[in-house]
Amino acid sequence: METERHSPRYSAIETWGPSDIMEAMIEGQFTAVAAVRAARPAVEEAALAIEPRLRDGGRLAYAGAGTSGRLAVQDGAELMPTFSWPQERLLLLIAGGRDALVQSVEGAEDGSEEAIRLVRRYEIETRDVLIAVAASGTTPFTLACLREAKQRGALTIAIANNRDTPLLAEAGHPIWLDTGPEPIAGSTRMKAGTAQRIALNLLSSLVMIRLGRVYRGLMVDLKAVNKKLIRRSEKILLELSGRSREEVHDALHRAEGNVKTALLLLEGCDLAEAARMLDQSGGHLGTAKALIETRRGAKKQT
Repeated sequence: METERHSPRYSAIETWGPSDIMEAMIEGQFTAVAAVRAARPAVEEAALAIEPRLRDGGRLAYAGAGTSGRLAVQDGAELMPTFSWPQERLLLLIAGGRDALVQSVEGAEDGSEEAIRLVRRYEIETRDVLIAVAASGTTPFTLACLREAKQRGALTIAIANNRDTPLLAEAGHPIWLDTGPEPIAGSTRMKAGTAQRIALNLLSSLVMIRLGRVYRGLMVDLKAVNKKLIRRSEKILLELSGRSREEVHDALHRAEGNVKTALLLLEGCDLAEAARMLDQSGGHLGTAKALIETRRGAKKQT
């Protein structure tokens, strides 16, 4: 496998000067970015396939082991504070469980039976999406998660750094990141990991944008649950509404921290109408505002 191969380019790297070592590792990071760029069509295709499943109420599951598993879990966990993605619709399957987030759990990546048990336990099914990540493309735990989820009808996405591997071959939407051998042979926490992180970030962010959780480049599905997020929510509303800080604060309070609802309140809706417009627009704030304007125009004409 390319990720395990010892490249002549990095032979005797430990004998190089610090600047040369750093330059080689930075070069590897640029390789990671280039690999994701080359895989852009596959990432886009996967995102467009994910969208309807999640719009239909499906859950988003991430699966992986070791570095790949930690990167997958990180991407999934960040969807909640950034886009208010519901916790009950997020599954994070990592070999070795929570302990594996902070330390290596010996033998966990070989746990095919544990992977199958987890997929069955969470009853992953046809509306759900599973994103499986493994640099090698052969990790038994990750591969078993993907196979079981696929058998149960879920949409399967695979991200791997070696081509023609089982994970990519069996996924509904394979994403191959051609990062090649590492500066330290086999250490896929380096450029392979960087490429995975970028690909996951692009994939999930595009899906969330398509689901209407971004408006004018702002995190309008942010829910203000602490002081920092309250300040950010108020700033977003000040920018979008042009209203006073007092009006924004009051609307956010009435909306129980929901930025979209608060903006529609500032547009003159009551809580019931705001909820109705957001429901009819599929959560897209721009569409909801257009619906309000259309209704108001129709009322004026009558």
